[in-house]
Amino acid sequence: MTSPAALLSGQTPLAVRMRPVSLDEVAGQRHLLRAGSPIVALADPEANSPGAVSIILWGPPGTGKTTLAQAIARSSGRRFVELSAITAGVKDVREVMQEAITQRDLYGQTTILFLDEIHRFTKAQQDALLPGVENGWVILIAATTENPSFSVISPLLSRSLLLTLQPLTDDDIGVLVDRAVSDARGLNGAVVLSDEARASLVRLASGDARRALTGLEAGAAVALSHATSAERDAGEDEGDATAEGGESYRRSRPTTSRRRSTKRCCATTGRAMSTTT
Repeated sequence: MTSPAALLSGQTPLAVRMRPVSLDEVAGQRHLLRAGSPIVALADPEANSPGAVSIILWGPPGTGKTTLAQAIARSSGRRFVELSAITAGVKDVREVMQEAITQRDLYGQTTILFLDEIHRFTKAQQDALLPGVENGWVILIAATTENPSFSVISPLLSRSLLLTLQPLTDDDIGVLVDRAVSDARGLNGAVVLSDEARASLVRLASGDARRALTGLEAGAAVALSHATSAERDAGEDEGDATAEGGESYRRSRPTTSRRRSTKRCCATTGRAMSTTT
């Protein structure tokens, strides 16, 4: 169970913890998840690698590009390697390709290479991907927020399927928020979300799942922090009132007249989020 201390101690962000482990948990993008679609085929553990194709996922931030890639890897049982175009270079790409060949030849294992922010790769860096994609050494899943027609080289586009992701609907965001509140990977029921707070999170997210979960995590942290302070104050008050000698002890503690109320609002805004006991 997620405790107040754990939530406030800098553990893995809520948005990362709540990433789906299978395509069934993915919210939105139904147009890409129909039976027989390329993504579903990639995630099928019974499918043979010759039928798999490389794909480029294009869409706004927080729409599930990384989520889809990781769900495919977990469902398919294929070897999964993740690179970010922000930090990786040609050397890293070539090392992945060589290891993928080794894994294929020795163990018959297919490698999925997930490359985030591919639009940040230069033309020369993208060229390094071509042999692996063309020869089937890896199945490339590339993600970008920029139009691939202008940010991805033509030879790579012609060897991949371009799939467009749409912003999540309010219903999609609501499902993700509710799941994060109750799921053991998330807040595990540590807070109760009012209808008003839920609607605010959905509205402010503007179709971005990561933004919604980040806002939820921040609000929950404030609520749990207030609850912890209230419990500590209540404990101090009980200590003031419980002592040998009763009234004589309380008279020796002049600060008791300034005791704070233990009934604090454990909420983010307008008492919208409260803790559970």
